[in-house]
Amino acid sequence: MTGLKKYVSSAPLVLALVVGGLSVSGCATKKYVDEQVAAVGTRVDAVDAKASDAIQRADAANAAAQAAAADARTANQRLDQLTPRVETLEQRPMRAPRN
Repeated sequence: MTGLKKYVSSAPLVLALVVGGLSVSGCATKKYVDEQVAAVGTRVDAVDAKASDAIQRADAANAAAQAAAADARTANQRLDQLTPRVETLEQRPMRAPRN
């Protein structure tokens, strides 16, 4: 029983060391949390800026594609208007060149 008394008498000391160790290392300080949040915030801001830039470039590319499509429609309409005239000219007999 003397061995058991030895362990019981040192139990409060061990318990105090364990609780003290956990209280010191178990919680993050406000400064640490602020630093981590600031670092994450900086990364989020950088990603947001890249996303905004990508959206602007995509919008510009879309506008250019729409303008090109409109130009192509206009060219096709003009081609459709000229096709009958060209076919008429191709069906006429060739004249002899003048000297």
